[in-house]
Amino acid sequence: MNNVQSMITIGAISIFSLISIRFNATVLETSNVEVENKIYLTAFSLADDLIEEIKQKAFDEETVVFHSINPEELTQSNEFGAAQDPGETSDPLTFDDIDDYNGFNKTISLPHAEGFTVTSQVVYVQPTNFELISLSQTFFKRVTVWVSSDYLSHPVKLSFIFTLHSK
Repeated sequence: MNNVQSMITIGAISIFSLISIRFNATVLETSNVEVENKIYLTAFSLADDLIEEIKQKAFDEETVVFHSINPEELTQSNEFGAAQDPGETSDPLTFDDIDDYNGFNKTISLPHAEGFTVTSQVVYVQPTNFELISLSQTFFKRVTVWVSSDYLSHPVKLSFIFTLHSK
């Protein structure tokens, strides 16, 4: 009888151990998913914050002081970026129009996750298809913002279409 009880006890302990290991693995996996979700939410917030900041700027250097304008008078796409505008630097405080954010790159660290890299690109797009880049000036600019981090398995990407009258 003692042998049978020992076998039952060992069997019960083995089953309990397997259940405990599986339970711990599930709890750990759930915790990892929760942390990853918080990091992705932070990345989306950083991308959205930059787009909201850009929304406050003029459509183009030629429209900082608004007047009626033809598309040909807008900044040529090869001149996008803050370094192209007189008196502006790579400091966003000096940016006054959307295309100044072309090539923007900033590293942001937060208490719960450091080392987010926020970058942006500005391009003219076709008026009839915002997925197609236009090689000439149009009244439509697409801003794409990427946020990457060592803690993200894939970078976050958000895009927004600006029009001359979107402000």
